[in-house]
Amino acid sequence: MYKKTDYVKRGIRFINNFLFPSGKKVSTLMFYSTSICNSRCKHCFVWAKRPVEHLSKEKIVEIMQSRCISSETQVGLEGGEFLLHPEYREILSWFKENHPKFDLLSNCLLPERVIEAVRDYAPQRLYVSLDGNKEVYKYMRGCDGYDKVIQVIEACKDLAPLSLMFTLSPYNDLKDMEEVVELAEKYNIDIRIGIYNNIDFFETKETAHEAATVAKEENICFRDRIPANVTRTSENLDFLYLYDEWVQKKLELKCFSIYDSLVIHPNGDIPICQNLDVKLGNVHEKTLDEIFNSKETRKLQNQYARHCNGCWINFHRKYDIVLLRTLERFLPKRIIELFYGKYRWTDNPKIKYRQLIP
Repeated sequence: MYKKTDYVKRGIRFINNFLFPSGKKVSTLMFYSTSICNSRCKHCFVWAKRPVEHLSKEKIVEIMQSRCISSETQVGLEGGEFLLHPEYREILSWFKENHPKFDLLSNCLLPERVIEAVRDYAPQRLYVSLDGNKEVYKYMRGCDGYDKVIQVIEACKDLAPLSLMFTLSPYNDLKDMEEVVELAEKYNIDIRIGIYNNIDFFETKETAHEAATVAKEENICFRDRIPANVTRTSENLDFLYLYDEWVQKKLELKCFSIYDSLVIHPNGDIPICQNLDVKLGNVHEKTLDEIFNSKETRKLQNQYARHCNGCWINFHRKYDIVLLRTLERFLPKRIIELFYGKYRWTDNPKIKYRQLIP
């Protein structure tokens, strides 16, 4: 799904942001453009937010004109359910004409609308949520949408690169993960696996990582239970394997993703990351450039990037996994730590990535 050039370009931006912290560029920008949603997920309560809020097309276009946004900035359009945004067609049309490097994320409960959007507006990637089979889907998401997801997969898999997004949560299990991986293999499409976290915007209820913590206390190794077919997927095994190390508090990585990755909420708030209720600012009060490259933001980024290690969210933690495993191919660990800082993959700080990951 991602090419080597994608990682090279992001690495170049990492160097730029490291050397010129007051002129940082955004690599990934996710617009949570609306809080309206037609699902009733147990693991996310955006659908229950009131009043419903939308980030207008006018504001989105204004944000996209910011100096910290470049033609290489990867944009994600989601919600809630993005395709319920009252201006979704106008927004998609603007991106198609002005910033084609954008992805569309959907629950696919409006399959005809998703298919139309992919066909007419050509997103670079389509991300589709799927957390289990038909019964699990209905239990987790409060509606019968599994067949609609399949309809979208069959109609769109040859129109645009397509990824299934599976989230391991308190409401499904590793068997469900195995079945979704099998489905991805059946259709020869990509799959991205995440792990349920307590994310402020989603107003999550269940305590994240509780099952993994209990398993640790009972000496049950999470990584030994990872389905075998996950090893055949791209960019998932190390994220799941290292989760076990993180839960056991053996792994310590910095979080440099917050220097170049942003999310913007429907009300205009920009949190420092998806995990923390720490706001950098609001785009209705200041411009994105004023917020992202301010002294106050740089101070917060330095504080949390180097001392947090408080979540296992794919959007953030995968960045440092890829960054460090790549650097370790070319540089000794002690050299990397001169600019990155101390880190460890497990309780032995001398262990390198390739010694730990099968």
